[in-house]
Amino acid sequence: MAELLEFPEGGYRFLRGVAPYSAGVSAAPGFEIQRVRFDTPVPLDEGFRRIKNHLGTIGRPPAAFCACELRSPEPFTEKGFADFNGGYVGVLSGWGVVRDGLNPVARSNVCPEVDPPAVPVFHAFSYTVPGDRQGFVVAGCGEAPEGKENYRDHIVRRGDVSQEGLREKAAWVLGEQERRLRGLGVGWADVTATQLYTVHPVFPWIGEELMARGAMRGGLTWHYTRPPVVAIDFEMDCRGVSCEMIL
Repeated sequence: MAELLEFPEGGYRFLRGVAPYSAGVSAAPGFEIQRVRFDTPVPLDEGFRRIKNHLGTIGRPPAAFCACELRSPEPFTEKGFADFNGGYVGVLSGWGVVRDGLNPVARSNVCPEVDPPAVPVFHAFSYTVPGDRQGFVVAGCGEAPEGKENYRDHIVRRGDVSQEGLREKAAWVLGEQERRLRGLGVGWADVTATQLYTVHPVFPWIGEELMARGAMRGGLTWHYTRPPVVAIDFEMDCRGVSCEMIL
């Protein structure tokens, strides 16, 4: 199970993930997580500026930024993904969030199949505020273990988008989401929203998979998108928050 680390400056804990992002976050005692979705997706540089400004207006430091949901024009090559991550992490390093190579901020990053953005954009972000409702965000994951030398050689049923292949991919991703939930000390019963990212037909069996796990408390939101790296076909994330708004 991933290591759960404290990030007191931000008012949350995080599951150790890979260099560009953590595997998930949960509010520390005395804090709660709120989520904001941009009414219109915002390019990264402008999004960072608006997030920092929003936090400032409510009296929260940049370190309170704990999770985000990005949209990119198309799936990256592995090198392209690494290059993109370098720029993204660089901004958070400048905010003083990334320390000793550890980034506490959870993330998902997917690629819309219809009307994709011209550049990577922010879709939504989450942050902590003082409160007693706590909450958590589990980072997005596709059907490949993170932290390996590459994704391609470790993708579950790579290239197989048959119903059998997709179902095996989904089972792996759901298992990873469950592992992260356990690491945060919560479970499917605590989830208020689950998001699915794929362009492949996965209904009705994805509902059966979720129901079997008790994972439909908050329903399911399907985004017709691809995961961020070429050849990955299925991604999910989930969260449990008590306040969501549109900015």
